[in-house]
Amino acid sequence: MSVIETRGLTKVYRTYKKEGGLRGALKGLVHRKYDQTRAADDVSFTIEEGELVGFLGPNGAGKTTVLKMLSGLLNPTAGEARVLGFVPWERRNEMKRQFALLMGQKNALWWDLPAQESLELNRAIYGIERARFRQVVGGLGELLEVQDKMNVMVRELSLGERMKMELISALLHEPRVLFLDEPTIGLDVVSQKRVREFLRVYNREHQIVTMLTSHYMQDIEELCHRVIIIDHGKIFFDGPLSQIIDRFSGYKILSLTFEDRVARDFSAFGEVIEQTDASVRLKVPRAKVTETCRQLLENCKVTDINVQELPVEEVIRQLFGERSVLSAAAQQTLVSDAAAPTTHA
Repeated sequence: MSVIETRGLTKVYRTYKKEGGLRGALKGLVHRKYDQTRAADDVSFTIEEGELVGFLGPNGAGKTTVLKMLSGLLNPTAGEARVLGFVPWERRNEMKRQFALLMGQKNALWWDLPAQESLELNRAIYGIERARFRQVVGGLGELLEVQDKMNVMVRELSLGERMKMELISALLHEPRVLFLDEPTIGLDVVSQKRVREFLRVYNREHQIVTMLTSHYMQDIEELCHRVIIIDHGKIFFDGPLSQIIDRFSGYKILSLTFEDRVARDFSAFGEVIEQTDASVRLKVPRAKVTETCRQLLENCKVTDINVQELPVEEVIRQLFGERSVLSAAAQQTLVSDAAAPTTHA
């Protein structure tokens, strides 16, 4: 049985559209206009035990809305979902004890208390035996290297230390499902790397289902074999991370090093990304890579050549940009069609 399963999950928000000025305010008392936003639109996927899945999308794509519905914080407008066999928005205690939601922009720990005391409160809430509590906190604290910070006020911890304490709090009751919404946001490079290493080890050892949203593509590349991409509430890709490049990238990167200094224009071979006296990096259409390599080897004294895929981050950024342009064009077409006068025979 799948640990997480959604079918046609949809969430529609209705927002009041107020007209400007006093007249608009008075008009709103009598007749209000509303806009509808489909934050999640017919979302369907399944996740099996032990999977660590990246959940990607631009700002406002619907990622957090889906996670909140799967956590039981929001009721859907339509559709179904099961997490560990439970309907999330029924908020049954049996489910609450088996999942955790960690949001990088929200604190779960008490700001003016030491982290240890907040963890003690969670121990009482979840009814964890004290011996087991000490074992879990000790193990997680050692993995995250924050054992010596347990009795420091949360407000006095660095951002990276606070996030590590938040992770310990989320995993204290040893959940089977973990939802992570931007867990490394704002962290420095060292803290990001430490958190990623911890998540990789913990997922491997405990086979916990993890859904991870992040705008740092390095988080996704290092942790997730599978990604789900959502935009404007709709899922348009669900599969291995490696397939994103194969499916959506039409270019490769050629890096060449020359025997001697070369002062020439390489724009005829492709888009010049970077050029020095002895090297050049080109962005070349995938279909022309072989022919371009042949031409460069014939015309230049090349000592080293390297062919690479475009970085995943760039592919996804381009993909979202293209989809935004297409969406805007489609919306403009609908508006134009609606405004066009109707002719009658």
